[in-house]
Amino acid sequence: MLASFLIMLREGFEAALVVAIIYAYIRKIDRPELMRPMWLGVGGAAAVSVLAGVLIHGTVEGLEGAARLRAFASISVAAVFVLTWMVFWMRRHSRAIRGELQHSIDLAASRGQGIWWAVGLAAFFAVVREGLEAALFLIAAATTDSGGLVLTGGLLGLAVAAAAAYLVVLGGLRLPMAQFFKITGMMLVLFAAGLLSRTVMFLQASGDLFLTWNNVYDLTGYAWLTVDTEVGKFLGAMFGWDPRPSIEQVVAHLGYAITVSYFFLRSPQREAAAGQPRQATRTSGSGH
Repeated sequence: MLASFLIMLREGFEAALVVAIIYAYIRKIDRPELMRPMWLGVGGAAAVSVLAGVLIHGTVEGLEGAARLRAFASISVAAVFVLTWMVFWMRRHSRAIRGELQHSIDLAASRGQGIWWAVGLAAFFAVVREGLEAALFLIAAATTDSGGLVLTGGLLGLAVAAAAAYLVVLGGLRLPMAQFFKITGMMLVLFAAGLLSRTVMFLQASGDLFLTWNNVYDLTGYAWLTVDTEVGKFLGAMFGWDPRPSIEQVVAHLGYAITVSYFFLRSPQREAAAGQPRQATRTSGSGH
Protein backbone atom coordinates (compact mmCIF):
# COMPACT_ATOMS: atom_id res chain seq x y z
CA MET A 1 0.00 0.00 0.00
CA LEU A 2 2.83 2.41 0.83
CA ALA A 3 4.51 1.69 -2.50
CA SER A 4 1.36 2.60 -4.47
CA PHE A 5 0.84 5.66 -2.25
CA LEU A 6 4.35 6.89 -2.99
CA ILE A 7 3.97 6.21 -6.71
CA MET A 8 0.75 8.18 -6.99
CA LEU A 9 2.03 10.92 -4.70
CA ARG A 10 4.98 11.47 -7.01
CA GLU A 11 3.21 10.89 -10.34
CA GLY A 12 0.02 12.64 -9.27
CA PHE A 13 1.91 15.65 -7.94
CA GLU A 14 3.78 16.15 -11.19
CA ALA A 15 0.58 15.96 -13.25
CA ALA A 16 -1.46 18.07 -10.82
CA LEU A 17 1.33 20.63 -10.64
CA VAL A 18 1.25 21.14 -14.42
CA VAL A 19 -2.55 21.40 -14.46
CA ALA A 20 -2.50 23.86 -11.55
CA ILE A 21 0.11 26.02 -13.31
CA ILE A 22 -2.02 26.10 -16.48
CA TYR A 23 -5.12 26.88 -14.40
CA ALA A 24 -3.41 29.73 -12.54
CA TYR A 25 -1.99 31.20 -15.75
CA ILE A 26 -5.38 31.12 -17.47
CA ARG A 27 -6.78 33.09 -14.54
CA LYS A 28 -3.85 35.49 -14.69
CA ILE A 29 -4.36 36.35 -18.37
CA ASP A 30 -8.14 36.49 -17.81
CA ARG A 31 -9.10 33.88 -20.41
CA PRO A 32 -11.79 31.82 -18.61
CA GLU A 33 -12.93 30.25 -21.91
CA LEU A 34 -9.66 28.27 -21.90
CA MET A 35 -10.74 26.33 -18.83
CA ARG A 36 -12.86 24.03 -20.99
CA PRO A 37 -10.06 22.71 -23.24
CA MET A 38 -7.85 22.33 -20.16
CA TRP A 39 -10.38 20.13 -18.37
CA LEU A 40 -11.13 18.23 -21.59
CA GLY A 41 -7.42 17.46 -21.88
CA VAL A 42 -7.27 16.29 -18.27
CA GLY A 43 -10.38 14.12 -18.66
CA GLY A 44 -9.17 12.57 -21.91
CA ALA A 45 -5.78 11.75 -20.41
CA ALA A 46 -7.35 10.17 -17.34
CA ALA A 47 -9.59 8.02 -19.52
CA VAL A 48 -6.66 6.86 -21.68
CA SER A 49 -4.57 6.03 -18.61
CA VAL A 50 -7.34 4.02 -16.93
CA LEU A 51 -8.13 2.16 -20.16
CA ALA A 52 -4.47 1.28 -20.70
CA GLY A 53 -4.16 0.06 -17.11
CA VAL A 54 -7.28 -2.10 -17.41
CA LEU A 55 -6.11 -3.61 -20.70
CA ILE A 56 -2.64 -4.46 -19.36
CA HIS A 57 -4.04 -5.86 -16.13
CA GLY A 58 -6.67 -7.92 -17.95
CA THR A 59 -4.07 -9.33 -20.33
CA VAL A 60 -1.72 -10.37 -17.52
CA GLU A 61 -4.52 -11.89 -15.44
CA GLY A 62 -5.45 -14.17 -18.33
CA LEU A 63 -1.99 -15.74 -18.45
CA GLU A 64 -0.74 -18.75 -16.51
CA GLY A 65 2.54 -20.46 -15.69
CA ALA A 66 5.71 -19.34 -17.44
CA ALA A 67 3.82 -16.91 -19.69
CA ARG A 68 2.47 -15.10 -16.62
CA LEU A 69 5.95 -14.90 -15.08
CA ARG A 70 7.37 -13.51 -18.32
CA ALA A 71 4.60 -10.90 -18.44
CA PHE A 72 5.36 -9.84 -14.86
CA ALA A 73 9.05 -9.63 -15.75
CA SER A 74 8.31 -7.49 -18.83
CA ILE A 75 6.12 -5.10 -16.85
CA SER A 76 8.68 -4.83 -14.06
CA VAL A 77 11.66 -4.15 -16.33
CA ALA A 78 9.65 -1.60 -18.32
CA ALA A 79 8.74 0.12 -15.05
CA VAL A 80 12.42 0.18 -14.06
CA PHE A 81 13.42 1.94 -17.30
CA VAL A 82 10.60 4.48 -17.05
CA LEU A 83 11.23 5.15 -13.35
CA THR A 84 14.92 5.73 -14.00
CA TRP A 85 14.21 8.13 -16.84
CA MET A 86 11.51 9.92 -14.82
CA VAL A 87 13.55 10.73 -11.71
CA PHE A 88 16.41 12.18 -13.77
CA TRP A 89 14.09 14.09 -16.12
CA MET A 90 12.21 15.72 -13.25
CA ARG A 91 15.44 16.63 -11.50
CA ARG A 92 16.55 18.55 -14.57
CA HIS A 93 13.25 20.19 -15.56
CA SER A 94 11.31 20.79 -12.32
CA ARG A 95 12.55 24.38 -11.97
CA ALA A 96 11.78 25.42 -15.56
CA ILE A 97 8.42 23.73 -16.03
CA ARG A 98 6.33 26.81 -15.14
CA GLY A 99 8.15 29.06 -17.61
CA GLU A 100 8.01 26.50 -20.42
CA LEU A 101 4.24 26.07 -20.06
CA GLN A 102 3.56 29.80 -19.92
CA HIS A 103 5.78 30.40 -22.95
CA SER A 104 3.87 27.76 -24.97
CA ILE A 105 0.52 29.36 -24.13
CA ASP A 106 1.81 32.88 -24.88
CA LEU A 107 3.23 31.72 -28.21
CA ALA A 108 -0.10 30.20 -29.25
CA ALA A 109 -1.97 33.33 -28.15
CA SER A 110 0.37 35.65 -30.09
CA ARG A 111 -0.33 33.75 -33.28
CA GLY A 112 -4.04 34.28 -32.78
CA GLN A 113 -4.91 30.64 -33.36
CA GLY A 114 -4.49 27.26 -31.81
CA ILE A 115 -4.53 28.44 -28.21
CA TRP A 116 -7.39 26.04 -27.40
CA TRP A 117 -5.31 23.16 -28.77
CA ALA A 118 -2.21 24.41 -26.99
CA VAL A 119 -3.94 24.46 -23.60
CA GLY A 120 -5.81 21.20 -24.13
CA LEU A 121 -2.78 19.30 -25.40
CA ALA A 122 -0.52 20.69 -22.66
CA ALA A 123 -2.94 19.40 -20.02
CA PHE A 124 -3.52 16.13 -21.89
CA PHE A 125 0.14 15.20 -22.34
CA ALA A 126 1.07 16.25 -18.81
CA VAL A 127 -1.57 13.98 -17.31
CA VAL A 128 -1.38 11.11 -19.80
CA ARG A 129 2.39 10.77 -19.40
CA GLU A 130 2.13 10.53 -15.65
CA GLY A 131 -1.05 8.45 -15.87
CA LEU A 132 0.46 5.79 -18.15
CA GLU A 133 3.59 5.64 -16.00
CA ALA A 134 1.49 5.33 -12.84
CA ALA A 135 -0.62 2.54 -14.38
CA LEU A 136 2.55 0.63 -15.25
CA PHE A 137 4.05 1.13 -11.80
CA LEU A 138 0.85 0.16 -9.96
CA ILE A 139 0.55 -3.05 -11.97
CA ALA A 140 4.19 -3.82 -11.16
CA ALA A 141 3.54 -3.11 -7.45
CA ALA A 142 0.51 -5.42 -7.55
CA THR A 143 2.77 -8.40 -8.30
CA THR A 144 3.63 -8.53 -4.57
CA ASP A 145 0.61 -6.83 -2.98
CA SER A 146 -3.16 -7.22 -3.11
CA GLY A 147 -5.06 -5.25 -5.72
CA GLY A 148 -7.28 -3.65 -3.09
CA LEU A 149 -4.36 -2.29 -1.08
CA VAL A 150 -2.63 -1.04 -4.22
CA LEU A 151 -5.80 0.78 -5.31
CA THR A 152 -6.35 2.27 -1.85
CA GLY A 153 -2.77 3.49 -1.58
CA GLY A 154 -2.91 4.91 -5.10
CA LEU A 155 -6.11 6.87 -4.46
CA LEU A 156 -4.75 8.26 -1.19
CA GLY A 157 -1.53 9.31 -2.90
CA LEU A 158 -3.45 10.98 -5.72
CA ALA A 159 -5.62 12.92 -3.26
CA VAL A 160 -2.61 14.17 -1.31
CA ALA A 161 -0.80 15.06 -4.56
CA ALA A 162 -3.75 17.11 -5.86
CA ALA A 163 -4.06 18.97 -2.55
CA ALA A 164 -0.32 19.68 -2.46
CA ALA A 165 -0.25 21.00 -6.04
CA TYR A 166 -3.23 23.25 -5.29
CA LEU A 167 -1.53 24.68 -2.20
CA VAL A 168 1.78 25.21 -4.01
CA VAL A 169 0.44 26.97 -7.11
CA LEU A 170 -2.84 28.57 -6.02
CA GLY A 171 -2.35 28.79 -2.27
CA GLY A 172 1.11 30.29 -2.43
CA LEU A 173 2.61 27.60 -0.21
CA ARG A 174 6.40 27.41 -0.48
CA LEU A 175 7.17 23.72 -0.75
CA PRO A 176 10.87 22.82 -0.84
CA MET A 177 10.60 21.33 -4.33
CA ALA A 178 14.22 20.25 -4.64
CA GLN A 179 14.06 18.35 -1.35
CA PHE A 180 10.66 16.85 -2.21
CA PHE A 181 11.85 15.46 -5.54
CA LYS A 182 15.15 14.29 -4.07
CA ILE A 183 13.49 12.34 -1.23
CA THR A 184 10.73 10.82 -3.36
CA GLY A 185 13.25 10.22 -6.15
CA MET A 186 15.52 8.21 -3.86
CA MET A 187 12.59 6.15 -2.59
CA LEU A 188 11.59 5.42 -6.18
CA VAL A 189 15.17 4.41 -7.00
CA LEU A 190 14.96 1.83 -4.19
CA PHE A 191 11.55 0.76 -5.47
CA ALA A 192 13.00 0.32 -8.98
CA ALA A 193 15.90 -1.71 -7.56
CA GLY A 194 13.34 -4.03 -6.00
CA LEU A 195 11.49 -4.30 -9.30
CA LEU A 196 14.71 -5.27 -11.05
CA SER A 197 15.40 -7.90 -8.42
CA ARG A 198 11.89 -9.31 -8.88
CA THR A 199 12.40 -9.31 -12.65
CA VAL A 200 15.39 -11.61 -12.13
CA MET A 201 13.30 -13.81 -9.83
CA PHE A 202 10.45 -14.07 -12.37
CA LEU A 203 12.82 -14.98 -15.21
CA GLN A 204 14.62 -17.57 -13.09
CA ALA A 205 11.28 -19.09 -12.04
CA SER A 206 10.21 -19.30 -15.70
CA GLY A 207 13.51 -20.96 -16.67
CA ASP A 208 14.58 -18.09 -18.94
CA LEU A 209 17.52 -16.96 -16.79
CA PHE A 210 20.38 -19.00 -15.35
CA LEU A 211 20.65 -19.63 -11.62
CA THR A 212 24.16 -20.06 -10.21
CA TRP A 213 23.60 -19.69 -6.48
CA ASN A 214 20.18 -19.90 -4.90
CA ASN A 215 19.39 -18.93 -1.32
CA VAL A 216 22.42 -16.71 -0.74
CA TYR A 217 20.91 -16.29 2.71
CA ASP A 218 17.76 -17.77 4.21
CA LEU A 219 15.74 -15.71 6.69
CA THR A 220 12.48 -17.62 6.33
CA GLY A 221 12.97 -18.79 9.92
CA TYR A 222 11.90 -15.28 10.94
CA ALA A 223 8.19 -15.34 10.20
CA TRP A 224 7.83 -11.54 10.17
CA LEU A 225 10.23 -11.31 7.21
CA THR A 226 8.23 -13.66 4.98
CA VAL A 227 5.44 -12.69 2.59
CA ASP A 228 2.95 -14.31 4.96
CA THR A 229 3.10 -11.22 7.19
CA GLU A 230 2.23 -7.59 6.59
CA VAL A 231 5.82 -6.52 7.26
CA GLY A 232 7.13 -8.98 4.70
CA LYS A 233 4.52 -7.91 2.14
CA PHE A 234 5.44 -4.26 2.67
CA LEU A 235 9.16 -4.94 2.27
CA GLY A 236 8.48 -7.01 -0.85
CA ALA A 237 6.21 -4.39 -2.46
CA MET A 238 8.38 -1.42 -1.54
CA PHE A 239 11.93 -2.74 -1.83
CA GLY A 240 11.65 -6.10 -3.62
CA TRP A 241 12.60 -7.95 -0.44
CA ASP A 242 13.13 -11.69 -0.74
CA PRO A 243 13.98 -13.66 2.45
CA ARG A 244 16.02 -16.17 0.42
CA PRO A 245 17.24 -14.61 -2.84
CA SER A 246 19.57 -15.88 -5.51
CA ILE A 247 22.96 -14.27 -6.02
CA GLU A 248 21.68 -12.79 -9.29
CA GLN A 249 18.85 -11.04 -7.43
CA VAL A 250 21.28 -9.56 -4.90
CA VAL A 251 23.68 -8.36 -7.61
CA ALA A 252 20.85 -6.80 -9.65
CA HIS A 253 19.37 -5.05 -6.62
CA LEU A 254 22.60 -3.66 -5.17
CA GLY A 255 24.15 -2.90 -8.55
CA TYR A 256 21.18 -0.80 -9.66
CA ALA A 257 20.59 0.90 -6.31
CA ILE A 258 24.22 1.94 -5.80
CA THR A 259 24.87 3.04 -9.39
CA VAL A 260 21.66 5.01 -9.93
CA SER A 261 21.77 6.55 -6.44
CA TYR A 262 25.27 7.85 -7.12
CA PHE A 263 24.30 9.59 -10.36
CA PHE A 264 20.97 10.80 -8.95
CA LEU A 265 22.52 12.37 -5.84
CA ARG A 266 25.40 13.84 -7.81
CA SER A 267 24.71 17.57 -7.99
CA PRO A 268 23.99 19.16 -11.40
CA GLN A 269 26.77 21.68 -10.66
CA ARG A 270 29.32 18.89 -10.40
CA GLU A 271 28.08 17.37 -13.66
CA ALA A 272 28.38 20.74 -15.41
CA ALA A 273 31.83 21.35 -13.95
CA ALA A 274 32.97 17.91 -15.04
CA GLY A 275 31.97 18.71 -18.62
CA GLN A 276 33.75 22.07 -18.82
CA PRO A 277 37.36 20.86 -19.08
CA ARG A 278 36.45 18.54 -21.95
CA GLN A 279 34.74 21.39 -23.77
CA ALA A 280 37.73 23.66 -23.20
CA THR A 281 40.07 20.99 -24.55
CA ARG A 282 38.05 20.65 -27.72
CA THR A 283 37.98 24.42 -28.18
CA SER A 284 41.70 24.83 -27.72
CA GLY A 285 42.37 21.93 -30.01
CA SER A 286 40.34 23.40 -32.81
CA GLY A 287 42.44 26.56 -32.81
CA HIS A 288 45.67 24.83 -33.93
